[in-house]
Amino acid sequence: MALSVSELCEQQQLSVEQLTERSGLDPQRVLSIMLGRWTPSPGERQKIAASLGVDLEEISWGHKTPIQHIYGHGPG
Repeated sequence: MALSVSELCEQQQLSVEQLTERSGLDPQRVLSIMLGRWTPSPGERQKIAASLGVDLEEISWGHKTPIQHIYGHGPG
């Protein structure tokens, strides 16, 4: 079963700062990936997986935040 980046960091006792340092990615991007708010690009996935010492298939990359449709007619 694939685990999320945040679950893998918890298992390995890694902070956002440590994963950022290991991966070389932007700190805000790493935080967004850990929180499930951003689906990383293939290159970002490779860097995160290498930083965690796991294969790409061992990580669940999906969004955790539900995507909502916003309806309205604009200002007025």
